[in-house]
Amino acid sequence: METSNNQAGTPPDNNLVWAIVCTVLCCLPLGIVAIIKSTKVKELWAQGDHVGAQKAADDAKKFSLWGAGLGLVFFVLYIILMAVGFAGGNF
Repeated sequence: METSNNQAGTPPDNNLVWAIVCTVLCCLPLGIVAIIKSTKVKELWAQGDHVGAQKAADDAKKFSLWGAGLGLVFFVLYIILMAVGFAGGNF
């Protein structure tokens, strides 16, 4: 197995906080995937799969960011649709 360039011997940041925030505030499906990926980081690191642990951490961050972006898009669309609805007199 390959090892990463992390010389400190500590696992990479698992991005669990961002995954939980994404799940609660933004996008439930992508947030759950991010949580699953983030919980695998420490386990993979302990097994000596440093590359796999880094990939899981990167994936957790990626899914959290995708979920946050998708949540933001839906929020903006909601605001626009509400503004158009109120402007049109449809209460």
